[in-house]
Formats: sequence, C-alpha cells, structure tokens
Amino acid sequence: MALIAAIYLLAGVTGWLLFSWLTAQAMQPLWALLLADVLATVAVWAFGLLYENVSVYDPYWSVFPPVIFMLWAFYTGVWSVPVILLLIASWYWGWRLTRNWAITFKGIAHEDWRYTKYRSQHPLVFHTINFFGLNMMPTLVVFAAMLPGLKLFDSPITNDQSPISIALLCVGFIVCLVSATIQLIADKQSHDFRAANPGKVCNVGLWKHGRHPNYFGEIQFWWGIWIMYASLNGIDMYIGGAIAMTALFLGISIPLMEKRQLANKPDYAEYRKQTRMLI
Repeated sequence: MALIAAIYLLAGVTGWLLFSWLTAQAMQPLWALLLADVLATVAVWAFGLLYENVSVYDPYWSVFPPVIFMLWAFYTGVWSVPVILLLIASWYWGWRLTRNWAITFKGIAHEDWRYTKYRSQHPLVFHTINFFGLNMMPTLVVFAAMLPGLKLFDSPITNDQSPISIALLCVGFIVCLVSATIQLIADKQSHDFRAANPGKVCNVGLWKHGRHPNYFGEIQFWWGIWIMYASLNGIDMYIGGAIAMTALFLGISIPLMEKRQLANKPDYAEYRKQTRMLI
C-alpha cells in the first residue's frame, strides 16, 4: 500500500511540474491540465511495466479526479457554492471507490483478472493494449467526464440566477451523493454475500433489482456532475464526457463482466434473464 501511495505521489508531482511549466509558457490552463494528467498516467503505466502488473493503474480512476478538482480550486482561487458542492461530491465518491479498491487490494503481485485475460489472449499486442486501452483510454474518458466539473469553476451563481437553475444544481449534487451511496451499499452487499456464499450469484439487496448496481452508480455519478454544470450553463458539448462514460460501461465493462460471470457461474444465465442490467 505504501508503494502504491509513493508511485501516485510521484506521478502527481510529475504532472504538477509539467502543468506549472506549461502554464508558465502561456499554454491555456485546461490544455496544460490534460497534458499533466496524461504524463501522470504515463508515470503510473511505467511502474506497471516495472512490476509487470497493470493493476498499479487501478486506483487512478478514483484518486486523481478529486485531487485534480481540489488543486484546480487552489489554482483558480475559486471557492464558489457550485465548486464547494463539486468538491464534497467528488471527495465522497473518491473516498468510496478508493476504499473499495483498498479492501480488495491483495498486494503488488496480484493483477486483476481482466488484465491477465488480455495478457494470455493477446501476447503479441498486449503492451499496445496496455498503454492505450487499459491506461490512457480510461484517463481520457475520465478527463472528458471531469470537464463539466472543471468548467463549473467558471460558472458562478449570479444575483439574477433563476430558481430553476439553483434547484437543478442541487439536483445534480444529490444525484452524485446518491450515486456514490448506491455504490457503497452495493459493494458491501456483494462482499458480504460472496464471503457467505462463495461461487454463488449475488442476488440480494440492490443486486436483486439490477445486475450491476455499482456500475449504475458510477454512470449516474458522472451524469450528476454534468447536471450541476448544465444547471448554470445549459446543454452544450460538455455532455460528451458523460456520454463517453456511459458508452465505456455499456460497451466494454459490463459485457466483459457478464461474459466472465456466465462462464464461471451456472446460475448467472437465469439471473440474467430475471434481472435488469442497471435498474
């Protein structure tokens, strides 16, 4: 755990140094932030190569967004009500997801089954898949989903703001909190069920009503961020991040998980017929 923390601290410092240098060269800060995020990802990827374990990247998803939002607040000096709500929501979500990772962390030698699957099935192109598909692509999708939150720093509540806008801002904030709580409950129910019923299909609690309540919460969280932004700015191109996040789960994460469940648990096919995918 200390090793992972040291890797992420180094990656974060590396990204921050690049950001500082690029902004000193008059680069637009948002572009500088993207490049800093990319460089930090490269640093984590390099340590994944060193330890021959792609799972070194796993905490990146939950650690960097709240940290970036907080650093952006210090950089811009903006601490408006929308920004405070964004920080509360992102840190609660990040704490929940990082906590779940820490609970399931089995050491630097353990690699997630998804990555070992790619290693064995695509040995010739695995390093290409690793860099672009397993490290860089998630970083870029998350950054796109973060953009509405980052643009929220430029969206203060004015004196002539309509009550509907304020109400929608609160709705987005509540959606974020509810989403992270759904994930928290779903993870607890799943861990408890698997401990008591190894090899069985979890079909209790939230899992009785949806096959992937944790993924549903994750998708919904990023829509909550977008709702907060849209409440003050309307619908524009920044909706693309939430759409990309949804496509990532519907097109890759969920099909991959369902294929594994169908192969390993005979009862999953029946559970799949009786239970909706998300809600």
